[in-house]
Amino acid sequence: MPALPLIESFVDDLIAIRRDLHAHPEIGFEEKRTSGIVADKLAQWGIEVHRGIGGTGVVGVLKGKGGGPRRIGLRADMDALPMEEATNLPWRSTVPNRFHGCGHDGHTTMLLGAARYLAQTRNFDGTAVFIFQPAEEGLGGARAMIADGLFKKFPLDEIYGLHNAPHLGANQVAVGTGAAMAGADFFDITIAGRGSHGAMPEQSRDAVVIAMTLGQALQTIVSRNVAPSDAAVLSITQIHAGAAYNVIPGEAKLAGTVRTFSDAVRTQVRERMRAIAAGVAAAFEVEIAVDIRDIFTVLENRAEQAAAVAAVAREVVGADNVDTAAPPHMASEDFADMLRVVPGAYFWLGHAGDMPLHNPGFILDEGILPVGASLFSRLIETRLPL
Repeated sequence: MPALPLIESFVDDLIAIRRDLHAHPEIGFEEKRTSGIVADKLAQWGIEVHRGIGGTGVVGVLKGKGGGPRRIGLRADMDALPMEEATNLPWRSTVPNRFHGCGHDGHTTMLLGAARYLAQTRNFDGTAVFIFQPAEEGLGGARAMIADGLFKKFPLDEIYGLHNAPHLGANQVAVGTGAAMAGADFFDITIAGRGSHGAMPEQSRDAVVIAMTLGQALQTIVSRNVAPSDAAVLSITQIHAGAAYNVIPGEAKLAGTVRTFSDAVRTQVRERMRAIAAGVAAAFEVEIAVDIRDIFTVLENRAEQAAAVAAVAREVVGADNVDTAAPPHMASEDFADMLRVVPGAYFWLGHAGDMPLHNPGFILDEGILPVGASLFSRLIETRLPL
């Protein structure tokens, strides 16, 4: 196609919405302006609107021409990142330390485009549910919506989500079956040693040396405990200790993330982290506290829904642009929590941008806005046929 003609007819409106959202980014659970725009647009198009789901989440409900009982959800995330933008675009962020560096403004716009199209056509038998989620970037927005009764208030038979993909070619769609994105834990480790003068290390239990030892030891979990056939990442991303040249600090902190594609491997890594920390603590006669938090669930696509995405994508972008054997991503996505409740699939839509996600110079190719809206729309029309 690669986009439905009706959606192409209002693409300038979509670009205007996206640029406005981009210029006014809001981070997780602060998306009051964004959710207000979303709710107002849905209401303007005659869609039933529910605000404040999971904090700042918005849900739109639209019945098709047929009276069928099936209900399908489409989900987009709304939050920005706490980082500066370095693009100098005319519509760049106007808010310090706030940037749509992951393209969620585009996702929101795509789903709004699908909602507008479906509200005008209603060529489906059943109910479309548009889910605009807050706080995807590690703050638990999906879990907040679920805890607030999302799927009790709006029961679904299937659910779909997408993400823009600068690592793919323009208008390419990638979708896989099974584990598609990693589960993630965040961890904080605190070493309580004993400080001393920097010239008298024998009087200390040096938290810095212990932190270096522990950091190296933790890296053996992936290389020596996890089976080579199982993927895992353990990254220490923060080290905090000391404030003076001549003082050995009594405390050091390590923080980071663990990613796996299996709950069993995830449990194994957690157990080894605690065991190694306990062993290092005993060896150096200190106390080490380990806090490991479950942030993202492993995202798993169902075969039926992944096949449905592939079928629609072949129709919209062409068979040559569809990859149904997409390898899993070590990044994480909290849409995984919704997929644990409702069967569905998550897919990637490539665009012409050349900067990676979460980079200060990331630029979303607006050419994919009508394409994403068309993919969402055709999922409703094909899964709820008249």
